[in-house]
Amino acid sequence: MSARTAAEDTYFTGLARAAAGALLFGFPLLMTMEMWAFGAHMDRLRLALFVLVTAGVAYGLSRFAGFRDETTAFDDALDTAAALLVGFGVSAGLLFAMGLIGPGTSLREAVGMIAVQAAPASMGAVLANRQLQAGDRDGEKEDRAGYLGQLFLMGAGALFLAFNVAPTEEMILIGFRMTPWHAAGLVLLSLGVLHALVYTVGFAGQHEHEGHPRAFAHYTLAGYGLALAVSVYVLWIFGRLDAGMSEAVRAVIVLGFPAALGAALARLVV
Repeated sequence: MSARTAAEDTYFTGLARAAAGALLFGFPLLMTMEMWAFGAHMDRLRLALFVLVTAGVAYGLSRFAGFRDETTAFDDALDTAAALLVGFGVSAGLLFAMGLIGPGTSLREAVGMIAVQAAPASMGAVLANRQLQAGDRDGEKEDRAGYLGQLFLMGAGALFLAFNVAPTEEMILIGFRMTPWHAAGLVLLSLGVLHALVYTVGFAGQHEHEGHPRAFAHYTLAGYGLALAVSVYVLWIFGRLDAGMSEAVRAVIVLGFPAALGAALARLVV
């Protein structure tokens, strides 16, 4: 087999894995009725910002957690473009196959539905080789990312898990039924679970602060802050913060719990 043929085989294998990753990461949201409505009616400026943020997250994942150990910024940009194309392609294909978009769907609605669904699919495409490639990975690339890179990975994990539950009506209902005491208890529970999971999974550099109070601030508090910031962003994108301040704060705290879990388990997810 020539070197060119081997390279082509590797490329098409990578594309196949990317499509499989996009399917695995994007399929749960594809089956959510709220996502169809959000995609069809979301404000176009919010949708444009959403796509830009998705592209930025995909680039960061390629940079810090991609399957190739040595890459340049240009390589990561190409990988990001490929992941976005795969994510949009898989999302469009599935929506069409299930009859959710078709000849009778307006261009505005079709574009919105595909773009919203493509966000988790694109993340899955970037991470496909990490999740599906045979053999063990020791996470050296993530370890070399540094503290800011670790925070980025936590934010990406928070975004992925929060995005899977934020569109549902149950998130708003839970916040509506909570009392201030429930909200305070959930904040403490989120911090406790995040702290326990971070030190179970293991983040690069945390051993330097083992047993030191700064470790709690550097990873647990920082991670929870990222989880809350991601929650605000996702809820705003989906128009869930348009109610009163009290309802919005409780919704952020509720979504902050799964987002904190995603941040803590980022090393397993990405």
